[in-house]
Amino acid sequence: MTEQADTRALLRLVTWLSPAFPVGAFSYSGGLEQAVHDGLITDASALRRWLEALIRHGSSWNDAVLLAESYRACDDRRRLDAVRELAEALAGSRERHMETMLQGEAFLAAASHWPHPVLGTLVGAVAYPVAVGAVAGAHGTGLEPAVAAYLHATASNLVSVAIRCGVTGQKHGVGVLADLEAAIAETAESASSSTPDDLGSATIVADISALRHETLYSRLFRS
Repeated sequence: MTEQADTRALLRLVTWLSPAFPVGAFSYSGGLEQAVHDGLITDASALRRWLEALIRHGSSWNDAVLLAESYRACDDRRRLDAVRELAEALAGSRERHMETMLQGEAFLAAASHWPHPVLGTLVGAVAYPVAVGAVAGAHGTGLEPAVAAYLHATASNLVSVAIRCGVTGQKHGVGVLADLEAAIAETAESASSSTPDDLGSATIVADISALRHETLYSRLFRS
């Protein structure tokens, strides 16, 4: 890949995973709002630990594995269909299902500005990491950069959630992202050589928070 092609791939990842890309990520907290409500996350330090656990051992790790498999399956309809079904089945609650499926749908609609035949194979319900992985694979962005960009975008959105919940300010929120660089880079590298057999999580408290959010009386976010 030439330097110019590398730059174009980078620009596409930056655009697709920008907060401005219309997937509605700002509407979702993945249970983080419930965790704040329950007093599990009270400052930037606790937020960093929570997000690092998700990246290394939780829902973000599973998303990274699903993205990697989708990237490699972008030109294999049967393999892509299999990972689509698996990703949807792994959504652990009603709200998590809504979060990943609606963002996937919105991502594909916006990605139509970069026409590619892969979009024709992704009709219907598609989980967000599968949509991102398949489109990134089709455009040859590089697998590890795509996973890293996805993980960073997810973490950035959750830092924004924490700021809006009053857990931390913008200055310390940026510090959290700086502290997460190693976790994101290492997880992106690991996920890039993963297979679906590597799926699995050990963040039970975060999963319970995502479930409990469904009955949170007063809330800012949809998940």
